[in-house]
Amino acid sequence: MNDTQDLFPTRLERKLGMFERFDPVLYSEGAQRRDGPLSEEQLRDYEEKGFLSFENYFDKDEMEAFIQELRDYEEDEDLKLSEGTILEPGRQEIRSIFGIHEISERFSRLTRDPRLLAMVQQLLGSDVYIHQSRINYKPGFKGKGFDWHSDFETWHSEDGMPRMRSLSCSIILTDNGEFNGPLMLIPGSHKMFVPCVGRTPTDNYKESLKSQEVGVPDNASLRDLMVQGGIEAPKGSAGSLVMFECNTMHGSNMNMSCWPRSNLFFVYNSVENGLVNPFCGNRPRPEFLANRKDWSPLEPIR
Repeated sequence: MNDTQDLFPTRLERKLGMFERFDPVLYSEGAQRRDGPLSEEQLRDYEEKGFLSFENYFDKDEMEAFIQELRDYEEDEDLKLSEGTILEPGRQEIRSIFGIHEISERFSRLTRDPRLLAMVQQLLGSDVYIHQSRINYKPGFKGKGFDWHSDFETWHSEDGMPRMRSLSCSIILTDNGEFNGPLMLIPGSHKMFVPCVGRTPTDNYKESLKSQEVGVPDNASLRDLMVQGGIEAPKGSAGSLVMFECNTMHGSNMNMSCWPRSNLFFVYNSVENGLVNPFCGNRPRPEFLANRKDWSPLEPIR
């Protein structure tokens, strides 16, 4: 049993209305808040909208080696057999590769890029570690979408993440435009927690990573959030960056264009927010989805 109180009940038998989050959005205070790379205006935007976007944050030349490595993975038949590689339903195209920072030294070093770490630490107000990393692929014409969801709802229920003190960095590896299924976010949605209905099946991740059916918010709650905040889809070329709070509702459409879309995700969690037993009552998910072994603070490396 968990000794930690469940402040965010979800996966219930009956519907429970959405409610305001208990946790702050910005954790840094005083000198730590002022001395970080993000301006006060950017901090307020993140606090209000639940995300920040930066076009061409990394130089395209800087990203070329990552993009080439990405192409190599697409042709790696052994990698497709790995448990951490998720294929599109009914196809042999890769949908996601999890634990990418453990597969690749190049991507591992990127998790510790001082430019990223300084912003993440400023927002979360502490040292951080990698909870999860992945590449999401969307091949031209074939790439399926991702339903609306809050990452925190899953991480809380299925991984035992106690509080909302984590965020995702999404780095665009191939150009994201309006036609190839860019990441969509609901501004302000991070301020509310939306409990979901339905018990979590054993080993739910085996199906949910292909097509999510449990942990999906109800349409009425989504409608309220969208009417209030709208929808934004930050777009950009390779090297652009989106940072979004763990409870921000997001999703994406299928890719109906001929242009592939690939994004890299690093999930940073505060070292003060270590995982406990999953609140859904199931056994923990595999390490490639939820790091339970090494919560050592990341040190910047160039």
